[in-house]
Amino acid sequence: MLMSELVRVISEDQIATVTLNRPEQYNSLTIPMFEAIRDAALSLREDRDIRAVILCGEGKGFCSGLDVPSVIKNPANVYALLKRDETEQVANLAQEVCYLWRTLPVPVIAVTHGVCYGGGLQIALGADFRYSHTECRFSVMESQWGLIPDMGGSICLRELMPIDIAKELTMTGKVIDAAEAKSIHLVTHVSHDPMEDALDFCRTIKERSPDAMSYAKKLFQESWHESEKSALHLETKLQKKVLGRPNHLITVFNRLFKKQVSYRRRPDLTID
Repeated sequence: MLMSELVRVISEDQIATVTLNRPEQYNSLTIPMFEAIRDAALSLREDRDIRAVILCGEGKGFCSGLDVPSVIKNPANVYALLKRDETEQVANLAQEVCYLWRTLPVPVIAVTHGVCYGGGLQIALGADFRYSHTECRFSVMESQWGLIPDMGGSICLRELMPIDIAKELTMTGKVIDAAEAKSIHLVTHVSHDPMEDALDFCRTIKERSPDAMSYAKKLFQESWHESEKSALHLETKLQKKVLGRPNHLITVFNRLFKKQVSYRRRPDLTID
């Protein structure tokens, strides 16, 4: 299906591929681009047949970040990005393009190549995993424009690295290669064909219970910075939602009898 000329969403064999599609501008982010990415994420969150999402960019790079000239030429654009209804929204529009991927009850894999700068990096950080091409370059580039990360980076970076490394990347805005990004846990895997690696991972996920995959994501997302008591309580609470349900029984049957009975649809849940 086609969500927008700026963001392609194609679902095949229960894997949705979301492609940023502004290649002539290295998929830099305009207001319509922000809106198209948000709409794609919201649409996929409601699709219970999807088992995994791959997030990638068309052309020579994943995303070069904010299209600054396009956004600052109209002050209303800045307001549109930062406005939030406190009673209804967790995140504003700028933050949603990162944060909403965390709310999908399926694994989301960002496949990066070329450049992954600024807002583009924060979008990739919103995914559960980042598979990078060996020649991809990364930067928390906001400081070069006199800004700070404001698209969810403060949540995602703290889960991946020590605070001093996050501060250094943010304050310097330096560009690093994929090997260094891997060494500081900014990316998950580096290879010459990250898209094929991501597809292999998705195929593995499809062999697992969709309930287990969804609740595993929810478990770690919600317990990572909680107390031991809260984490253990959540483990029990979520296990009760999985244990003895149809997809759990199908998994046990398949393993015991070497069968390939198909799983039922993914449970209807969100990760808020």
